Amino acid sequence: MDSILDTISLILILIGALLCLTAAIGLVRFRDVPSRLHAATKPQVLGLIVICLAIALSLRSWPVVAFLVPIVLIQLATAPLSAHMVGRQAYRNGTIDRASLRVDELAESSETPPAAGG
Repeated sequence: MDSILDTISLILILIGALLCLTAAIGLVRFRDVPSRLHAATKPQVLGLIVICLAIALSLRSWPVVAFLVPIVLIQLATAPLSAHMVGRQAYRNGTIDRASLRVDELAESSETPPAAGG
């Protein structure tokens, strides 16, 4: 049974590493901010979750699981928030090509709050 769980852990670590690698490649290859934000958040977070699951399966210890759960929860909470804030600021700075947006909700809103400190 241990060898089966170790094999599953190895496969999950490889999958997680490949997801993180695709996130890194996406950051280098994509040209615009929304595409880079997508590459930085979605596969990276999923890769971290898969790697944490592999660690939990490999070590088979409740203290390890108790340590990994907050890591995953904090990552799930902060990655979308930071991507949203970076994307919103890029929109305000004009670094996003507005013609490439299918739906421009910020332009449609009647009042856009000013940037912090400005």
